[in-house]
Amino acid sequence: MATMQDVANRAQVSIATVSFVVNGTKRVTDATRERVEQAMRELGFRRNPVGAALASGRTRITALLFPVLERPLSHTAVTFFTSASRRARERGYDLVLWPIGTDIEHIDLLARGGLVDGVLLMEVQLEDPRVAALADQNVPFAMIGRTEDPSALPYVDIDMAASMREALRRLEDLGHRDIAFVRSPNPTYNHGAVSRAHDAYLKAMEERGAPPTVITCEELPHEGRLLGERFAAEHPALTAVILMNEHAAPGFMTGLARAGVRAPADLSVLSLGSSAYMAEMTDPPLTYLRTPGPELGELGFDALAARLEDPERAPTQTLVPCDFVAGGTIGPRA
Repeated sequence: MATMQDVANRAQVSIATVSFVVNGTKRVTDATRERVEQAMRELGFRRNPVGAALASGRTRITALLFPVLERPLSHTAVTFFTSASRRARERGYDLVLWPIGTDIEHIDLLARGGLVDGVLLMEVQLEDPRVAALADQNVPFAMIGRTEDPSALPYVDIDMAASMREALRRLEDLGHRDIAFVRSPNPTYNHGAVSRAHDAYLKAMEERGAPPTVITCEELPHEGRLLGERFAAEHPALTAVILMNEHAAPGFMTGLARAGVRAPADLSVLSLGSSAYMAEMTDPPLTYLRTPGPELGELGFDALAARLEDPERAPTQTLVPCDFVAGGTIGPRA
């Protein structure tokens, strides 16, 4: 079995330098780290995570908290934590998915057990009990999403105001004025992104002097199908829809087709906050504003790493808008 001395000899560095890399107790240059890690791979040397934690007082393990009890998991959501996990490895950390609810008992467990160095929060509520619990327990954290008042907190988030303006502009350029916003009902889980998109829609419609139409739909394919089937009968004046509910989106398009409503000839549909994977589930493929999941996953972990490595640093606060992807579901107003 290879030893640290073997690794030091192969990499032509001191055994202390190898220890710094293995245990994360002192920063070394990227070139030196790569040389040491290459030697470790060639020799089959394996880190001892328990020993590293004892040496440094840190596990170099972080947790991503995703409340699967309140929010269904989508392919789009997966892009956030796969990119965050990749960035964690690049920075010498491990990231584990902690699929719990928004109750704070698990926060206490994380803090008391010293299981992780820090936490990345997803699906953040406007009033999120996890934030106060982490602060009370002195657990470093960053958010993908943000609370109602995030002024002193580290976060990266979708710029929903800018994304909604872009969605409306795209439809207005095609002559649409009667535009609905379809969202999840969100009665008990006040999701920050959905709430901000809702507020931005109402504000924009008021500025335009156009009547707003907000329609709620459960985040389930069959609920989307039912809504699509009755949509034209209940809302005959509407010519376009901004759909922020990708779990219901394929069903919604199926329901429209069953009711004889053609997209985009009869109704333009623009999905807000989605991915190519979801857009390609419909025929024609959805036109959508892409959720910047890969970008925000990486930036979110960078924000957490900044808290871990320099606690006195001003918190990272970054907004990234969705970007437009052409599909086959929006067209000129009939």
